[in-house]
Amino acid sequence: MTKRYYKAFIFTVLIILLPQFNLMSQSEVIVIKADQLFDGEGVQNNWVVVIKDGLIYDIGSDANVEIPKDAEIILLKDQFLMPGMIEGHSHILLHPYNETSWNDQVLKETFAERALRAGNHLKSSLLAGVTTMRDLGSEGAGYLDIGLKKSVEKGVIIGPHLLVAGPAIVATGSYGPKGFADHVTVPLGANEADGYDDLVAEVRRQIGGGADIIKVYADYRWGPNGEAMSTFTIDELKTIVEIANSSGRPVAAHAATEEGMRRATVAGVSTIEHGDGGTREVFELMKKHTVALCPTLAAGDAIMQYRGWKKGVDPEPERITNKKKSFVLALEVGVDIIAGGDVGVFPHGDNVREFEMMVAYGMTDEQVLKNITSINADLLGLSDRGRLKKGMKADMISVWGNPSKDISKLRNVNFIMKDGAIYKR
Repeated sequence: MTKRYYKAFIFTVLIILLPQFNLMSQSEVIVIKADQLFDGEGVQNNWVVVIKDGLIYDIGSDANVEIPKDAEIILLKDQFLMPGMIEGHSHILLHPYNETSWNDQVLKETFAERALRAGNHLKSSLLAGVTTMRDLGSEGAGYLDIGLKKSVEKGVIIGPHLLVAGPAIVATGSYGPKGFADHVTVPLGANEADGYDDLVAEVRRQIGGGADIIKVYADYRWGPNGEAMSTFTIDELKTIVEIANSSGRPVAAHAATEEGMRRATVAGVSTIEHGDGGTREVFELMKKHTVALCPTLAAGDAIMQYRGWKKGVDPEPERITNKKKSFVLALEVGVDIIAGGDVGVFPHGDNVREFEMMVAYGMTDEQVLKNITSINADLLGLSDRGRLKKGMKADMISVWGNPSKDISKLRNVNFIMKDGAIYKR
């Protein structure tokens, strides 16, 4: 190998490998000074954060925090420091349907390809300022999401902290891919299970497989005319919840119809995903049972555009109008809201799209900022993050501008830290 080709080879290897490594300082202690800081509850001026061993060691006003000797000082001049964003609903093993249809992703993409794509998706989300993601279903890829979580934890790839569901649970005959001749058997996008014994075994398999959350489809598009209808009975859903909860795991329910939402709520799930058909009655029931709603506004918005809707030009589709109404109704009733967009339906790294729509549909910028940090952390049972507070994980980002006044400023991420390691600076 000539000297010139050797240099080219080394340069190529570095280009491939460098993005996989963080930019952690050699100093044992890092001190961050920011002009403005959002601690998960409110905005503070001229505060200082001391980071040690991946945790927030001290935090407070510049005058009240002692700066350790030999600490590295990072000055975030004219920047807004805040907890890393928590994405409440993602699919790391999917990519936008206008690139490849859901059917073709499940049936034609190899596990190797899907895993490699997911590695890129995780990197994109982290570099967009997302430091924790809840992933709700591998969509035909088995327990691949659990393997990806372990790969992040081992440092094989970079990405946010992950809460993963593995394969979702669906009623027999309800899920896809569909449309094939009756003599053809195709892999499904989720695991079928029915009745007490079958459901108990499936939930326990998923717990044993490493799932952090159990995801169930309380309804799906399997009505006589392809409309969304309830799948499991209340007793079946209660069985799923009982087994999952006994292991300390929550249940997230896909539910877009009023009846599906009602059954899932009565059964004791922790969250309802989508909730398009929510009525005042069902939202009041959710509030009574402290069931949170993850509205996934951006997913439907993206799908309608894939189908030809020119947003801002064409009249608003009925699906979008109804979604706005249900979301506003949920806010009026006071249902707890998880910020999560179903990213994967639209591009990974564009997570802010959901948060912008939450503002456009009626929430304030400041409230959404709380939702994607401290409120998401509380609703997802993550007591060690979502706030800049002593003892918390050192997961934080800085942006140009003030997202408590304009949530779109979250697109201007300048600094990213996860577990005290710096990934963007």
